[in-house]
Amino acid sequence: MPVDAIITLIVGALIIAAAALGLFRVIIHLKVTSSTLSALDGGVKVIVDQTSTVPPVVASVNAHLAPVRDFADSI
Repeated sequence: MPVDAIITLIVGALIIAAAALGLFRVIIHLKVTSSTLSALDGGVKVIVDQTSTVPPVVASVNAHLAPVRDFADSI
């Protein structure tokens, strides 16, 4: 094999190895980002659960105020 062909193969292998290393680092960063987003999603679900109590409470308060409303209507 001529020396030019060997040098071309070595340079090509180095370029492919550098691209593979870069892609591997991207994969690792995406996995870390995915786990962070999963944790964030869990926190958002907790916030949603804690703030979703308003509609049932409003219906309960309206039910308990029915006698007051009936008295006000009778006046």
